[in-house]
Amino acid sequence: MITGEQENKITDYLIAQQISLDILVEIRDHMISQISDLQNKENISFEDAFLKTKESWKGEFKLVNYLLFYPTAIPLIAKRIIQEKYAGLFRKSLMIGMLAFGINLLLIFVARNQDDYNLFFKLLNGSFLLGSILILAFNYKIWKYLKADFKYKGKSLYTMYQQNIGLMIVCTFSMAQVVMKNGNYAYQFLRENNHTEIFSTLVTVIFPFILQTALVFAVFNFMEHKKNLLKMQEFLKPA
Repeated sequence: MITGEQENKITDYLIAQQISLDILVEIRDHMISQISDLQNKENISFEDAFLKTKESWKGEFKLVNYLLFYPTAIPLIAKRIIQEKYAGLFRKSLMIGMLAFGINLLLIFVARNQDDYNLFFKLLNGSFLLGSILILAFNYKIWKYLKADFKYKGKSLYTMYQQNIGLMIVCTFSMAQVVMKNGNYAYQFLRENNHTEIFSTLVTVIFPFILQTALVFAVFNFMEHKKNLLKMQEFLKPA
């Protein structure tokens, strides 16, 4: 039977491996189970079982680079978990972005004139902006857990999603800029056959799509961050 003090030793060891707390909780449960099994099967002390367990996990904590999201090296096991989670969120974000892209093209042909499309353009992008602002506003209680440098005991991020929360702020401000623009170039290109501004047309059509996808990805990260915080109340209590 693992005591509370022994659990703390395992937790401290994992914190030293530079993994976020949500990953730590998952790994800690596996390590506790593994240590208990070793103690029962081999009739050894906690320290000996803990040492054997650390040796078996040593390769998983080898530091590797993941420069797309992390400026510093992270443990291999964290990279594998993060890649899997981020890939799922990105696929869903891309699907929503493509849906919005299709709606945008449809609105160009549905609009009676350029003024109508400009209104549709603002409403479509404004819905993404409003949604992100409302999500941030209604979750004000966890704002203090959003900073990328806000760490548990100054060592571990609270969740693997915390690193990307800043993207939500950047995308929200960028989307506000898009909402203040209009879709003139796209409308003129597709409805009026004005092909003199091809580059501007591409920017008008593609940039909102990229921004919508990125903003949805950031929102998904925010919601997963919130969900994981709820699972880690023991780490959120004041020391």
